[in-house]
Amino acid sequence: MKKHLLCTSAIALGVAAAPAAAQEWNLDWGGYYNTHVGFASVSGNGVPIGNDWDGMGILGDGEIIFTPSVTLDNGLTFGVNVQLEAQNSGNSQIDESYVTISSDTIGRIELGGENSAGYKSMVGAPGVGSFAIMSASVSGFAPIAHAFRQAAGSPWTEVAGNNDVQRVSYFTPSFNGLTVGVSYAPSTASNASNVGPFDRNTTTNVTDVFDIGVRYSQSFGSTDVTLGARWGTGAAADFNATTVAGVDGILGSADDVVALAPNLGSDPETWGIGAQVAFGAFTVGGHYAENDNGAVGGAGDQEGWSLGATYDLDGPWSVGLNGFMGTIEAGVNDTEYNAYKLAGSRELGAGVSWDIWAVYAENQNIGGVLNNDIDATIVGTSINLSF
Repeated sequence: MKKHLLCTSAIALGVAAAPAAAQEWNLDWGGYYNTHVGFASVSGNGVPIGNDWDGMGILGDGEIIFTPSVTLDNGLTFGVNVQLEAQNSGNSQIDESYVTISSDTIGRIELGGENSAGYKSMVGAPGVGSFAIMSASVSGFAPIAHAFRQAAGSPWTEVAGNNDVQRVSYFTPSFNGLTVGVSYAPSTASNASNVGPFDRNTTTNVTDVFDIGVRYSQSFGSTDVTLGARWGTGAAADFNATTVAGVDGILGSADDVVALAPNLGSDPETWGIGAQVAFGAFTVGGHYAENDNGAVGGAGDQEGWSLGATYDLDGPWSVGLNGFMGTIEAGVNDTEYNAYKLAGSRELGAGVSWDIWAVYAENQNIGGVLNNDIDATIVGTSINLSF
């Protein structure tokens, strides 16, 4: 059976299999490590009485990325991408883990726990330095809530905010700068791990997730243009899981049970579009994206947009200013995440750079209560290593 599947895969790719023994593997690896040191000042009437988040914080972000590969005589390159987190995070030490099959003629296939083709095709506002306001970095220094993989926190959205689930993706070769990618994931359950079989009629996860992304990069004289767009959808769960009190009638006790209620919502969707234009030393750009998460009445739906500009100074320095604005629908009092960053970065050598930055970020109307806001000003510096 295993031999039959291997032969079928080779035929589908339109190539004849060559003996792997005649090839040699390239046991490559690399990675990055960014260290941020910042001082935060947190205020707002959403700060609980007695809490103090002012002061110095340190945030590390790094990965060791293993990318062994082998190119066969038929021109196909088979490879693996396994990303080992540099920080402890419960049992989730592996970020992304997938197989690649590629060539100049067929494009690229990805199989495993990885972001979708739509996610990887998107473009956001340009910025300088590694400390990103369109990620959860801000929440490492201040209690600012950030939407993960969704439009209220990032241009790089996923259907229902799924993250590195098991999927298959295909990217075309570049046609004069144009690349198209499509992805399919059976379920949004788990992160870069195996979930086994599941019942599509009763699952509480989104299933049959389909994504498509388009990216275009081209130079016109001294002007470089990069465009990105994505759309994705999935099948909503038939049921929503709710916790109800058990025999003792007390919710929150040991005998609580999980009950399934019919899901009256719609299928989730996400879409976005972004662009960057570089001319001379300047780069400008931005994006707009939405997540429709399928809840009744639109509760939890998200939107966000960004704008930014960078300038490469003569010598090793570059500077940039960018901003992000995101909203989560919550009835009368929507939740907002807004952030702005001014930064400078200096190249110190091969794979080494030093950043200085200032960030203002805020949550407005958090918890659905009017004027229950939190804002933070963070000033910091970063050392970035890429190897």
